[in-house]
Amino acid sequence: MLAKRIIPCLDVRDGKVVKSVRFLDTKDVGDAIELARRYNDDGADELVFLDINASFEQRRTVVEFAARVAEQLFIPFTVGGGISTADLAGELLRAGADKVAVNSAAVRDPSLIAQVAGRYGSQACVLSIDATRSATGFEVVIDGGRVPTGRDVVAWAIEAVGLGAGELLVNSIDRDGTKLGFDLELTSAVAAAVSVPVIASGGAASAADFVRLFRETNADAGLAASIFHYGELSVGDVKEALAASGVAVRPRERVLA
Repeated sequence: MLAKRIIPCLDVRDGKVVKSVRFLDTKDVGDAIELARRYNDDGADELVFLDINASFEQRRTVVEFAARVAEQLFIPFTVGGGISTADLAGELLRAGADKVAVNSAAVRDPSLIAQVAGRYGSQACVLSIDATRSATGFEVVIDGGRVPTGRDVVAWAIEAVGLGAGELLVNSIDRDGTKLGFDLELTSAVAAAVSVPVIASGGAASAADFVRLFRETNADAGLAASIFHYGELSVGDVKEALAASGVAVRPRERVLA
């Protein structure tokens, strides 16, 4: 059995980590670099940094920020937010990011996925999907949850993998910040439809939520923010609970600077 990954997510605005509920009511949490160091030391498998306003405000993700993060971390990290060209993706990867996450720009121009994957490999191309429940299933929403698209999440996931996306980050807007647990129906639907790793995001409140996620879906990783940011749980706590329940996790690796 492949080990499941635990991934803290840092939503970044102007170098600060922020947290929202259902993509609204955003509040500052702390310094991005300081939190990244903490998660690096606590045994996180990876980190995800998302510039939450970049697409909406038509700003580029700051390449210098990725370089600063790379200087501090010994674990892989993904950067997303406002990545609208393969050139910018390349800048971020050269700055030290291991992967880039594309979202709104890829919905508007799906060829972006093929361009990023073609130049840098599918393993570096993550498609981030912001999803909300609809009358017929789940709908793709873009620009930080502001613009509904009418596109079906599962159909978009399949198309994106066909274009070269090597991993999917599936964000439940309905569960974001609510602590209601992961949306298992959403995660199961996407994971069953594609052959690439799926990261579930939105709603985690306890180690038990991660146990349910991995027992009841084929998700490869669980992503969370507020429970880690506010110290309600550590990555180590989650991994201990998963190991005790029989879910394979990667051991914490101590790396000396």
